[in-house]
Amino acid sequence: MNPRLTRSQQKTICSQLGNVRLQLLYKASVHGFTGAAFHQRCDNRCPTVSVGYNASGFVFGGCTKQPFSQSGQYVHDDRAFLFTFSGEKLLKYPVTSPAYAVRMISNSGPYFGEALVLVNASQAVVYNNPGNYYSFNAAEVHGNDLNLTECEVYQVEDMPEYENPWRLVVWENEKRMELMESIKSYKPTINSVSQVRVLLIGPVGAGKSSFFNSINSVFRGHVTSQAIAGCSATSLTTQFRTYSLKAGRGGKPLPIILCDTMGLEESTGAGLDVDDVVSILKGHLPDRYQFNPSAPLHSEAHGYRKSSGLKDKIHCVAYVVDGCKVSIMPTKLEEKLDAIRRKVNLMGIPQLVLMTKVDEACPFVSQDIRNVYRSGYIKEMMQEVSARIGVPLSCIVPVKNYSEELELDPNCDILLLSAVIQMLRFADNYFDDVSDQKSNIELKEQ
Repeated sequence: MNPRLTRSQQKTICSQLGNVRLQLLYKASVHGFTGAAFHQRCDNRCPTVSVGYNASGFVFGGCTKQPFSQSGQYVHDDRAFLFTFSGEKLLKYPVTSPAYAVRMISNSGPYFGEALVLVNASQAVVYNNPGNYYSFNAAEVHGNDLNLTECEVYQVEDMPEYENPWRLVVWENEKRMELMESIKSYKPTINSVSQVRVLLIGPVGAGKSSFFNSINSVFRGHVTSQAIAGCSATSLTTQFRTYSLKAGRGGKPLPIILCDTMGLEESTGAGLDVDDVVSILKGHLPDRYQFNPSAPLHSEAHGYRKSSGLKDKIHCVAYVVDGCKVSIMPTKLEEKLDAIRRKVNLMGIPQLVLMTKVDEACPFVSQDIRNVYRSGYIKEMMQEVSARIGVPLSCIVPVKNYSEELELDPNCDILLLSAVIQMLRFADNYFDDVSDQKSNIELKEQ
């Protein structure tokens, strides 16, 4: 049961309520537009946020700290409020008569003081009467469209916080420098390979290009933007790009190349083609190859590298997932990721997940990035990523890319550098497998 309320809208509502999250209890299109269905799912649950949606595009509702019931009585709530969204902005209308904030009616849904009722008289409609209990402009709240296309009720839950982090991280500048030196001095265990090639795969807007820019920024010593990144409904990356990182301006190349691809899109014939992934994994694609989503790459295409060595192949795959959109990942997108993961598994290439935008997903982490492993919410999101993509929790690394900052944050750097270290460790596993296979072949030939 996926929430219709976007992650951004949920975050905006939660900002009015403290360090909390929303858990979907009732969805009228699933459970029924009836008072009975609403009360069965929502009675004795509190605090709650009730949301109505209409065909005119309005998203509106109310919040109360009191538990719902079927008593027929008014209930006092001095903190209740109604709301509507104007774009991403929340317009709030506090209760003006707290003694009549909420009424408990058996054959209706959420009932806010005779002023606003969702699923009124067990119908997919709104009852609307601005007045003494709540003062608001009806046209502003719902555009005077009183027919509901959906109604949802969410329980407001305190965000779990761990006293001790569930993953240990040393948040000190010495550790940051140690991680940077480890990356600079790394050498692949196979002599024919000088740089580990990591392929970044993920939905449009998840932060693949931004991850490269962020790692590049750490080693440059200031925020920089070499790869094209930004907000768009379709992929801003249209070419296959291989980005070699350098240790400072004019410095030596680092032993890792980040390979950027088109973003995954849910519709067929759009975004990165699943069949192109195999060509990338095998090292057939040259840098700056122009993707054609409607026609996968073939061996006669211009620039196709027919003969590729181990140094050209991908040694680790990193799926990049937006932490704000984990729970609303479209099924088609999930199916594409699953198809890719199966192909990567067949080739024996290690895989990990970068979960980006953790600060946007969790207010507790937004306060201080060092709370990332103390946040129960982030752990839940990582567990959901694990289930959806099919990788162990130990293979998921939360990060915060640089997007609006002008100066580096040592704590963000530590998360980003730790992710790179994991990539190098996973690549070592790949090289070990290659060496073992070579040794087995040599033994058989003796």
